[in-house]
Amino acid sequence: MPKDNSIKSVLIIGSGPIVIGQACEFDYAGSQSARSIREEGIEVILINSNPATIMTDPSMADHVYLLPLTTKSIIQILKEHPQIDSVLPTMGGQTALNLCLEADEKGIWKDFNVKMIGVDVNAINITENRDQFKDLLKKIGVPSAPAEICTSMLRGKEIAQEFGFPLVIRPSFTLGGTGAAIVYKKEDFAEKLSYGLEMSPIHEVLIDKALMGWKEYELELLRDKNDNVVIICSIENMDPMGIHTGDSITVAPAMTLSDVTFQRMRDYAILMMRSIGNFAGGCNVQFAVSPDEKEDIVAIEINPRVSRSSALASKATGYPIAKIASKLALGYNLDELPNQITKSTSALFEPTLDYVIVKIPRWNFDKFEGADRTLGLQMKSVGEVMGIGRSFQEALHKATQSLEIKRNGLGADGKGYKNYELIIEKLTFASWDRVFVIYDAIAMGIPLSRIHEITKIDMWFLKQYEELYTLEKEISKFKIDTLPKDLLLEAKQKGFADRQIAHMMSCLESQVYKLRGEMNINRVYKLVDTCAAEFKALTPYYYSTFEAEIESKEGKKYVHNESIVTNKKKVVVLGSGPNRIGQGIEFDYSCVHGVLAAKECGYETIMINCNPETVSTDFDTADKLYFEPVFWEHIYDIIRHEKPEGVIVQLGGQTALKLAEKLSKYGIKILGTSFDALDLAEDRGRFSELLTELKIPFPQFGIAENADQASALADVLDFPLLVRPSYVLGGQGMKIVINKQELEEHVIDLLKNIPGNKLLLDHYLDGAIEAEADAICDGENVYIIGIMEHIEPCGIHSGDSNATLPPFNLGEFVMQQIKDHTKKIALALRTVGLINIQFAIKDDIVYIIEANPRASRTVPFIAKAYGEPYVNYATKVMLGHNKVTDFTFNPQLKGYAIKQPVFSFSKFQNVNKALGPEMKSTGESILFIDDLKDDQFYELYSRRKMYLSK
Repeated sequence: MPKDNSIKSVLIIGSGPIVIGQACEFDYAGSQSARSIREEGIEVILINSNPATIMTDPSMADHVYLLPLTTKSIIQILKEHPQIDSVLPTMGGQTALNLCLEADEKGIWKDFNVKMIGVDVNAINITENRDQFKDLLKKIGVPSAPAEICTSMLRGKEIAQEFGFPLVIRPSFTLGGTGAAIVYKKEDFAEKLSYGLEMSPIHEVLIDKALMGWKEYELELLRDKNDNVVIICSIENMDPMGIHTGDSITVAPAMTLSDVTFQRMRDYAILMMRSIGNFAGGCNVQFAVSPDEKEDIVAIEINPRVSRSSALASKATGYPIAKIASKLALGYNLDELPNQITKSTSALFEPTLDYVIVKIPRWNFDKFEGADRTLGLQMKSVGEVMGIGRSFQEALHKATQSLEIKRNGLGADGKGYKNYELIIEKLTFASWDRVFVIYDAIAMGIPLSRIHEITKIDMWFLKQYEELYTLEKEISKFKIDTLPKDLLLEAKQKGFADRQIAHMMSCLESQVYKLRGEMNINRVYKLVDTCAAEFKALTPYYYSTFEAEIESKEGKKYVHNESIVTNKKKVVVLGSGPNRIGQGIEFDYSCVHGVLAAKECGYETIMINCNPETVSTDFDTADKLYFEPVFWEHIYDIIRHEKPEGVIVQLGGQTALKLAEKLSKYGIKILGTSFDALDLAEDRGRFSELLTELKIPFPQFGIAENADQASALADVLDFPLLVRPSYVLGGQGMKIVINKQELEEHVIDLLKNIPGNKLLLDHYLDGAIEAEADAICDGENVYIIGIMEHIEPCGIHSGDSNATLPPFNLGEFVMQQIKDHTKKIALALRTVGLINIQFAIKDDIVYIIEANPRASRTVPFIAKAYGEPYVNYATKVMLGHNKVTDFTFNPQLKGYAIKQPVFSFSKFQNVNKALGPEMKSTGESILFIDDLKDDQFYELYSRRKMYLSK
């Protein structure tokens, strides 16, 4: 059936600010969806309150509404746009589905004659209402775990008596496993049940018999109106049941499933998808499989929307699920649509993988003091990375190298655990670093059977680990000048980094790199092509691997490289890696705009990133995408292969910035601000000398390397003191201390976690107002794109502060100082591109807290508030294509825009929720007000000092 021609104007509902359980995968889905629908000549109106995303960029839709996700906002939009005839709720996660249901219950869609496309209310209700879902499974003959619905404490106790422990409690209509728990013993039941009932918006939970230790699988499917169904990807959780899939290490395609069971699982998934009513689009189905020979299958849940896993499946296969799901919602059938990567095969053609992908979540427990760090049914990770390799081992290593947690991969870096009791404990109570601990356990000699007994991780995965450790032991017997070529090639094919191999042989990373060159063991690049090379792919989306040399008939030795280098002028944009607190989706926004601006300047654009959730790793954002770790060895090899004009580092947050020194050392051109200027801003000593020369005030400070030096400095600087390590992002390790005992404790703690780091001690300006400015500079001219005043006092991290654009109570004299200081510092640092400067204002004197010559967290916010493409302009300045004076700036903002941080404390009971200099928010929303009399502003202002923790 072709497109439904009655659809002329679609409202897409976004997912709001980023919280744990709902991250930038929905920005990716929403962006793809808007593009897909507009391609059909249909008007797109978008509502989302998140200013940091690509999805809310003015170019994405015909009308973008940065409004709170409420039915009040929906009514406002429908009144302003009576032409809206359809609403698509499947692209904005649980938030969008819940809002769509609420609007339906209130009769809003009916009142405005708007139809729901892509899914219907019955499909949402059947899949979300645990009782209806259980009845459906029984009716269609799909097995499910013994489970009962519960809406009261009394009924809960009856069910527990009937089933026995362990039990699983799952609240209805929640996201990311909020409120879910495994109850092992009777004493914990009442507390966990009442929390689950409280977390469910309809005060309903499902209590089911825990399938602990069963294997967990997910299938990503698409269905059209004609009931055609394709299975895009099978995903296996390396972690067994009992750990939320968002916190599990997952592998695609499924590795340990027999073909017979896989076919049965496919049949069940298709049956489930076809039985949930009028539904056309993407769907995620989860199953548990018994770990014995019987391989019994039990259905866990089905989500009738795109999900976190669909972003992963899209990147894993190159099949753009959200894009195709949007076309299906418009009435197309799968056989009418082309595969987006081959352009010659149909979208009904199921992807085939000739490689392996491994996803590892990224946690931020250090930000949640007192948090329970073990993993369970409630999701706790804030981001994720994906590695692509020719084998599970290579993909696993690449994923661990992408995490940016100061590990070089599995083992062979001197950072493994050596304490038997600790290793057993971390395996027993699934820890966030269990992926590394398994390797440490094998290195200690703990038998695989024991590791399997504790973790219930399939023996196949454990044997893969064991092979890696065996190889490490073998290589350790050699020295750099005696290492055989076949062993070095095997280590590289299994994903070991040069620096790990160097660690095994006690030599330098550069020596291993040199040896690789001499032995002709070089990375080759392969296409992610959706069809295992059966058809020609037209989309340049690559991963790296190592291959043994092939000899031609003429005796010429070669390896097959699928990445063809053009002779166009090229630019590399370094991405920001996994999402984390302090470095979120706003840097992905900057990277995407940087790529688009470089294209406009005539460059071939090359993106390097490893985050599967984002728009920057979409196969058609850059001219060429390398889905690789943002890790020195990988980047250097790509640069040597592509030979770009230069590399842009200032758009990818601290991840890209940290590589600037290496790039500079290896003679690779950094486009925009030079490494020396970046370092000058980071090096507190050099920076303060510069400020002194410029006659710009800054809080008195000193640098200490141990507790004694810190104590001596305290006598000079006076308490309160702000203590922080240098070269970190998101205020990591920052604390305000008010006496010598607190100072000593914090310094010792910091140096234990970040050995060898210099600590900065600033006199903290108690009661000061904080403000920040973002600007674009071309080395000669400076244009300030925005000045924001924080509602909370100085001392709360800027990422956790409510901030207003423009400032609401800074006088002319103070504003002039901010402007003068910004211009002087931008020019003195020889900034070319973006710069963010933070200020403390006390007694009408403006002090400098810090300057960051890079894209900041606030740039997307300011761009959205003023309706100006600032990253586009800044990139053109970095490339030397334009001067600041070439642009006509015309910011449009009526009243004020307020940046409001959003926290995910609900995931961590018993956590200290007080705010301070270390950032804790996971996302942000934007609020527009006409004037300062607005009630919401008044409420924020009256609460401003409540959270300050010293």
